[in-house]
Amino acid sequence: MNPYGQVESTLKEILDVIKPLQEDRVTRFRIIDELREIVQSVEGLRGATVEPFGSFVSNLFTRWADLDISVEVSNGLCVSSAGKKQKQTILAELHRALIQKGGCTKIRLVPRARVPLLKTVSKWQNISCDISIDNLQGQIKSKFLFWLIEIDGRFRDMVLLVKEWAKANGINPKSGSFNSYSLTLLVIFHFQTCVPPIFPPLKDIYPRNVVDDLTGTKVDAERRIAQVCSSNIARFRSCRTINRSSLSELFFSFIAKFSDINLRAAELGICPFTGQWENIANNMRWLPRTSAIFIEDPFKQPENPARTVSKERLIKIAEAFETTRRMLISANVTRNTLLSMLVGPQKSRFLINNSAGYTSNSGSFRLNPHAQPYRAMQPPLQIQQHHRQPRYDNSRPSTSQMQHQAPKVEPSASNVEPQFSIVIGPNRPRPNHQFETTPSISQDQVQMPWQGQYNNQGQIWRPKSDK
Repeated sequence: MNPYGQVESTLKEILDVIKPLQEDRVTRFRIIDELREIVQSVEGLRGATVEPFGSFVSNLFTRWADLDISVEVSNGLCVSSAGKKQKQTILAELHRALIQKGGCTKIRLVPRARVPLLKTVSKWQNISCDISIDNLQGQIKSKFLFWLIEIDGRFRDMVLLVKEWAKANGINPKSGSFNSYSLTLLVIFHFQTCVPPIFPPLKDIYPRNVVDDLTGTKVDAERRIAQVCSSNIARFRSCRTINRSSLSELFFSFIAKFSDINLRAAELGICPFTGQWENIANNMRWLPRTSAIFIEDPFKQPENPARTVSKERLIKIAEAFETTRRMLISANVTRNTLLSMLVGPQKSRFLINNSAGYTSNSGSFRLNPHAQPYRAMQPPLQIQQHHRQPRYDNSRPSTSQMQHQAPKVEPSASNVEPQFSIVIGPNRPRPNHQFETTPSISQDQVQMPWQGQYNNQGQIWRPKSDK
């Protein structure tokens, strides 16, 4: 097998393990519903809504990813933001309610954070939850990232792989490196600057600062932004030259592009809004310079999500890129050496030791020499029996079984990638757990991935992507 072929097959194998299964989606809906009940039990939060955001809404989450949740005290009807003091008070009340309710562990209030948070771990699959108040900006950013998947489904695969690679190489916020959002912006920028480009400059999708337009009634603001984005995405898709690079080619070019990121960052900033490297000295919005690298938030300019990265840490990040680049072009590259570089040690051992596949036997998994490793079957679009539950391929371990096999790692999904819909109108309905089969954005409907599961017929909606 040629090196690109080995890299391609290994990347797909990794994706098949880290993408979420159906049960992982259902578990997150269960956590959200339980939190809704707790919020409604708090006297001062009657009428408040509970809205997920982050990677779950953008469909960029893995099997064990954290769940970000915003409690909307305005009932979701208008764009209003509680002050920091009020947010701290509300989270303190919710903190007491969660303790009384039980079922959660490691409940911790972080009132002095830039965005006050309530952190907890759910009893369901030990999923960590970060709860904030009136985080509309986080919600709209998540939806925007979700819309980008409609342009090209490889974006989702690349983000998941890059996040996994970053964690394996010590690139994470705890070490003072890039956070998840910064890594996602790097992937967007890579898709804008490859040849031919896969993404346009984000100003061609939405020409203004998105957060500046979050005014008035919330549903109207969401509708206005969604309609502009939908129209511009459709225009770009109709006239672009399609980039047909394989996943391995895109991954390699991503690693190569940023292998000297510490040198480039001395003079140039990364600007997904314009889709270009920009000279920092010529951009008055970025001055005075206070950080080692500038990655502009395209939705909240000129904020820099990578502002905490130090010069010393940036050198380490560049070394990780360069080491990976050398490994990828090595003539002696093997599956096992790739796994040791691209995923963390726990998942690497799991993949190396269990490459022959699994089959279920009375709730446990045993080696199956005839199984294709981790290849998940897609559920049929129509399930004949009305009350029949979706079935999962036994060759791929469930989340709970994965947790039993090894220490906690990062989540993964089946090849089924559902999206969800919400009706935008004067009275926002409770989630109806229905799928739409057409990803259009009209006056009355905006397709979003934060509600729904299979409908009664087992029908799903899959994101558009270029093959």
